[in-house]
Amino acid sequence: MPMNMAKSARKKKKKKVRKVKLSPWQAVLAAAAVLAVVFLVFRRWNGYGSESGASVPAGTWRYGIDISHNNEGPIVWDSLFVMTDAKRKTIRDPYQAKEIRKVSFIFIKASEGVTMKDKDFDRNWKAAGRADIRRGAYHFFRSSKDGRAQAENFIRSVGSLRHSDLPPVLDIETIHRGCSKKELNDKALVWLKTVEEHYGKKPVVYTGAAFARDVLSDRITSEYPLWIAHYGVRKPAFDGWTWWQFTDKAVVKGVPGKVDLNVMAVEQP
Repeated sequence: MPMNMAKSARKKKKKKVRKVKLSPWQAVLAAAAVLAVVFLVFRRWNGYGSESGASVPAGTWRYGIDISHNNEGPIVWDSLFVMTDAKRKTIRDPYQAKEIRKVSFIFIKASEGVTMKDKDFDRNWKAAGRADIRRGAYHFFRSSKDGRAQAENFIRSVGSLRHSDLPPVLDIETIHRGCSKKELNDKALVWLKTVEEHYGKKPVVYTGAAFARDVLSDRITSEYPLWIAHYGVRKPAFDGWTWWQFTDKAVVKGVPGKVDLNVMAVEQP
């Protein structure tokens, strides 16, 4: 380095770092801001957040969900709670909850048609059993397929049931083109009888309120317990139900995204 440049460099003074002094109030506000950020990160990390979903109907209920491979992400089986705010809307954040109720039952898709087995059934079924949640398995019925073959697919997919398990469920909500109501009901009755004989439990029939009224026979709707799906109403437009699926857009702690939510009336003393 040339001599004159070295002298010039030595003459340059180092810039002093200016220290900012905070008043006591400014220090308190800064600390509060840091704590707020940490708190928000903690809530987000633990699955809280401000997400909300459908409101629950007025009444005293036991809550349950139903799931299949179509649900988003893994379920946190030891943290399944239905939390609602002052307006009875389902929410994710326990700090905003007015009521917190444990999920007390769950229906899990087992099979569909004559060959399909839900790819997540075994994992969900075992996890529900370990979590000590009352569980039930359901079969999605295809009116174009043989009733007995569909029953055999369900039995093969589920295997044995525990005494505490809910009854098997026949999910019957569609009718294919060219199929008569009589043909559909006959096939459904074959499924119901076959499964009942195998497990010694009378199966449940899941269906929409309009489908139960317009398509299913009186024999099915009067002889088998009903799980009715009817959204956006104060009560299902079909009497005699045991379970009511009132939304597919509920927020439930422990379940990613939106989920089907069901209620079962609590018997009053």
